[in-house]
Amino acid sequence: MIYPREVKICEVVGRDGFQNEKGFIRTEDKIRIIDSLSETGVWKIEVTSFVSPKAVPQLRDAEEVMAALKRKDGVVYTCLVPNVKGAERALGCSVDELNVVISASGTHNLKNVGMQVEKSLENLKEIVSLSLQERVPVNGSVGTAFGCPFEGVVPRDRTLEMVERYLDMGVGSITLADTTGMANPVQVYGLLTEFKSRWPRVPVALHFHNTRGMGLANVLAGLQAGVDAYDSSLGGLGGCPFAPGATGNICTEDLVNMLHDMGVKTGVDLDMLIGVSLDLENIIGRTLPGQVIKAGKVTCLHRA
Repeated sequence: MIYPREVKICEVVGRDGFQNEKGFIRTEDKIRIIDSLSETGVWKIEVTSFVSPKAVPQLRDAEEVMAALKRKDGVVYTCLVPNVKGAERALGCSVDELNVVISASGTHNLKNVGMQVEKSLENLKEIVSLSLQERVPVNGSVGTAFGCPFEGVVPRDRTLEMVERYLDMGVGSITLADTTGMANPVQVYGLLTEFKSRWPRVPVALHFHNTRGMGLANVLAGLQAGVDAYDSSLGGLGGCPFAPGATGNICTEDLVNMLHDMGVKTGVDLDMLIGVSLDLENIIGRTLPGQVIKAGKVTCLHRA
């Protein structure tokens, strides 16, 4: 099988991981983890979300975290913004990119951001206009791109229509998100081959949750379709707060370990990444879902 020779990793623990925690993670701990991740070789870090503190109190320190980061050259520091106000706050912190998520499922979008999809698209148009004035690119994420826990399977045409509308507004790159872990490998391969056929030059990333244990299998299907960028969360932390039974994102160290064993380059130092994950485990105070920090790499041999 032919896969991309190199894959880019976008680390989302700062936003998708921390937002779902019950207890508030100290600002200094968030900063330490993100600064450590900057040294591992990841391509992009989603640092936080400029969302209402009432909606997501775990990320109420977005400005403080962004201001204190030790930014590393070559790493893209992106933030999620739910609306124009959030975009203004993020741009005031000199982010490298804005990430906007709109669900393909109307029911999920209403629960997630309190808006109908059309209203969210109107907001996106304003956000893109504002970001272009500041020369900051916008990444458009299509949430529930594969399925919705309220509506079921999301038709492929609906997801592709969302992508087309994003691109027409001036969005520069796309992420297709399996927000609630409902995708399967056949579905992923079919959608992404059609995407690549229609927009071969548009940068696309995949964002998988491991809710039903198919996260890395879906990555494999994405690789077969030629996708070379993936979101993942340190330790497998995360999950959608507005989806029943949601568990974490695919685990960054497990993803990198798999890719390296397959001969796919990531530019990530796996040993360093495992160390950061162990630090995160101490901060969170419980065992994280990731497997490699428990078993070690396959090259870690033991005495007979």
